[in-house]
Amino acid sequence: MLRATDLTVGNYMTAFPISVLPEVSLPETVNFMARRGIGNIVVTHDDGTPVGILTEREVLHQLAFHKTLPNIQIQDIKLQSFEKITPDTTIYEAAKTMLSKKTRLLVFSEHDKPVGIITSSDLLRAFRKTDYSPSIDSVASRKIYQCAYNDKILDAVELMHKKRIGSVLIENVEESFGIFTERDLIFKVLNNKVSLGEKLKIYSSFPLVTVKDGLSADKAASIMASKNIKRLVLTKNDDITGIVTARDLVDAYRQHVSDLLTKE
Repeated sequence: MLRATDLTVGNYMTAFPISVLPEVSLPETVNFMARRGIGNIVVTHDDGTPVGILTEREVLHQLAFHKTLPNIQIQDIKLQSFEKITPDTTIYEAAKTMLSKKTRLLVFSEHDKPVGIITSSDLLRAFRKTDYSPSIDSVASRKIYQCAYNDKILDAVELMHKKRIGSVLIENVEESFGIFTERDLIFKVLNNKVSLGEKLKIYSSFPLVTVKDGLSADKAASIMASKNIKRLVLTKNDDITGIVTARDLVDAYRQHVSDLLTKE
């Protein structure tokens, strides 16, 4: 049986991630992220030294503040911080660091050179190699935020920024619910230079991917991986009961491993 304390991040990290210089403009960087299908990008100096990470969340914050995508340089934005780990760090220790410090993780070699990045999705890919099957009950969010089908994109942006969330459900009287995420904002809206005054309806994702409440973390992670998404909506008797993200699932695994170690 594979254990989370045996698996190391070096086998699951994204090696030599794409980076950008601080002097590059935000619009140019956002377009690049959309073209490459990535949700974050490492910001480095000319010598390769990382200074921070630009994620979809920072882009959301800029839009909420300026009501448009400002033509500023990356160095003028407060970036996501990061913690240094090494390739031989276990996935359990990496998960603990990511969650306790609420930060991103960059992998550095023994010579203090950045060699990779490991995300929540990467950690889930590793945890799925184990036979752990933790519950998601303690990590799922039970507070659901939503916008109407005909609300403006800016309405969703401002709500997501205010509540510090990465998605809102989209209520549609004619069909089932949909969802609007930070990824939709980057790929469908900003990449196509769509006005934030446009309605959410054609820029949201339909149909909503739902799973039965009570699903185990390993099954939830498998569904996320197969559909290339980072969140699942939970339902019970056809009613929406919560939402769980990739980071939530990492937390479920972390709690499970911690409990196992305590019992040893």
